Amino acid sequence: MFRSPSRTGGAIALPAAIALSVISFTPAMAQAVQSAEAAPATKAERRAALQRQLDQVQAALAALDAEDAAPATTASPATAAPSLQHEVLVTAERTARRVGDQPTGQTMGTVSRDQFKNSPAFSVADILSLTPGVTMLQGNGPRDVSVSVRGSNERQTFGIRNVQVFEDGFPVTQPDGLSRTDLTDPHAYAGIDVIQGPSSALYGNYATGGAINFRTRNGADINGAEAGTDVGDHGYVNVYATAGAHDDTVDYSLFGSHVRGNGTTAHSSFNTTTENLLATFDAGPNDRITVKLVNNDLDTNLSLRLSLNQFNQNPYQAGCAALAAAGCAGVSVYANGVNGAKLTLSPDQAGLGRHDRRTIVGARWEHDIDTDTVWRTQFVFDNRDYNQPTSATSARGTIPSFNLMSDVTAHARVLGLEATHFAGLSFNYEDLNSYSYNLAPPTALGGGALGALTQTIFGHHYNLGARLREEVALAPQWTVVAGVGGDYTDIDALQTAYTYPTGGNVTTTLIRAQRTFFNVAPEASLVYRPDSDWRLHARVATGYGTPQSGNLFVTRQGTFGNNTQLKPQSNVGVDLGAEWTPAPSLKAAVTGFYEFFSNELVSQSAGANLQTFTFNAPSSIHRGIEVSAEWQPLPDALPGARLSAAYLLDDQYYDDYVEVLSTGARSAAFNRAGNKIPGVMPSYLNARVAYDQPSGALKGLGGFVEVNHRAAFYLDNANLLKAPGYDLVNVNLHYEPSAPGLAGLRLYVEVRNVFDETYVASASNITDTLNAAGGQNGAGTLAASTGSIWAGSPRTVIGGVRVKF
Repeated sequence: MFRSPSRTGGAIALPAAIALSVISFTPAMAQAVQSAEAAPATKAERRAALQRQLDQVQAALAALDAEDAAPATTASPATAAPSLQHEVLVTAERTARRVGDQPTGQTMGTVSRDQFKNSPAFSVADILSLTPGVTMLQGNGPRDVSVSVRGSNERQTFGIRNVQVFEDGFPVTQPDGLSRTDLTDPHAYAGIDVIQGPSSALYGNYATGGAINFRTRNGADINGAEAGTDVGDHGYVNVYATAGAHDDTVDYSLFGSHVRGNGTTAHSSFNTTTENLLATFDAGPNDRITVKLVNNDLDTNLSLRLSLNQFNQNPYQAGCAALAAAGCAGVSVYANGVNGAKLTLSPDQAGLGRHDRRTIVGARWEHDIDTDTVWRTQFVFDNRDYNQPTSATSARGTIPSFNLMSDVTAHARVLGLEATHFAGLSFNYEDLNSYSYNLAPPTALGGGALGALTQTIFGHHYNLGARLREEVALAPQWTVVAGVGGDYTDIDALQTAYTYPTGGNVTTTLIRAQRTFFNVAPEASLVYRPDSDWRLHARVATGYGTPQSGNLFVTRQGTFGNNTQLKPQSNVGVDLGAEWTPAPSLKAAVTGFYEFFSNELVSQSAGANLQTFTFNAPSSIHRGIEVSAEWQPLPDALPGARLSAAYLLDDQYYDDYVEVLSTGARSAAFNRAGNKIPGVMPSYLNARVAYDQPSGALKGLGGFVEVNHRAAFYLDNANLLKAPGYDLVNVNLHYEPSAPGLAGLRLYVEVRNVFDETYVASASNITDTLNAAGGQNGAGTLAASTGSIWAGSPRTVIGGVRVKF
């Protein structure tokens, strides 16, 4: 769905029939051309935009003619203004725009490399913070970040769900809807695009929250080689390098990094290595081939999620290697690895961790049928090997999958109106091979020993989809969009559960899940551009997501068993948004959204040593407002000063849900209608004040101060217990010298969590419980429920150096 890297070497690409040579512009003329970066999609819109740019260029030329006619004045060397000229390469776009790149009529946020290139960014959480509507939580591992769009994934404990994730247009979400950010090193990327709101009409199954596309740097941007090193507190080191080149027929970029650290919580040291390749070749005047490779090896220790009480006592688990300190979390394992008596072990003693490899290989062929029509076909092979002793059980397996997509995008006229047509087909398949074992006490070789086999799952999961979409320019200011997508999903899996009674023989229980689903998602939007300053849009769209195979085999008690009655979730969302750009120095946007969910899939923890389970909430509401602003307050006096902010108000609550709780022989039903959905932050704010010296002796010196606010949120369905909110301050200082002999050198240092606040970086939802009298236990009891909280990093200093060759 997403565009392959630009072959213009970073130049501004204008949809024109010819290519112009390099032209030297005055600042006013350059400003006129810069707006082409957001050029409208249809021919009529592009023609109107180019006409506005031409008018601005002609006005600038007239101003120059007036200067030539005026009496000449000579400025003294001490007062002469510096000559500011901008070289802008204007080239022709070779292919029709594909609608998945930047969907017309949809709310979208973009992070550019300029926002993080001077920062020792550790994970995607460091670079997505300025995107409105996007929130991040710590997952299970150093760079495993749970990314949410409008709260889409805040009820999950790891990875990314409910959002389709791509890298350079290649899908990195496997067919079961899971993607992980372990394989993403921010130093590799040129930018990130976040498409927000229900998006299954265009992106298929599991796009109830939208889509994210990570864009790596292309060869023309790198144009040589770069090497860098980041070092910081807690033994953190990231050594990375990138190389790239571009000519008339080939553009390639290659990135590699090795990252290690001790972690900030006890037993959380890690090593991870990433390789990333992107290359595009001209296979003829009308054909291009793009290949993609991503490989990540992860070896990390893992601590245990804490109760709120443990977090308050000992957030970083100091002195807990032998469970000798207060507030330590432990895991209970069978002494013989099979049955009978149990031992409580620390994460160190049990050898908890993750040892995973992810390999993605893809190829894309693009063919220009004519100047207005492009046909694209791509194939991706994605393999995930995992070995994860993360609790009382250890999960192991290999999950190979493939994804085949083919689509056509054409620009043509419909009833005399400029239009864009899109049609696509997709098929993806995943082979399920999963084993679970009891964890056993450590051996002479260390922790992480395997006990008896407890579960196997074998089967498959596939999705067959089709998409249609029309974008029509009703008038130069009006564009209407209509689309529809559908997926047939087949899950066929067999679970074998093993139990080991003391004094008896092993017993097995077979549970088969044979589920098929057919989901359809229509969408429609309207875009109005009354003038060059304003863009207004309204959208109604739908999304859907089927259960994953793992959801079907964990009961509400957190044990392996039958949960195959789960239904697919769906949502209908309404967006109303406005973008205002009155000047190059100011851009603001606001979007209000209201989404109606049916059978929302909600996951929560059943407690320590138990599995996370998933249930359907029959009806729920997600509504809110997202706001963003970028402002250069004094473009003439202080051109290097910038202010930026991103804000999300996110109100999610159950509209219809009755929860049944049980203890022993007692059961009771509780109506949760009107209660907030646990795990969802109700408000989020990121604000940054930045300055970069554009000229003079200190040219290249800059920095920023950043504030992150996260509101408190509920942890349980009864809304009895909250995870506390927090405010963090980060400070950055960087320098890119321009002196001869130092060109290509970049230095930076960052202090994160300046005031050393102890905060909740992630919290799994907690299951409410009954007391002996049949009533709900209160907040005091819930605060002792383990398996929920990760503590965020304390004050940390990280610095780095990067050199370009």
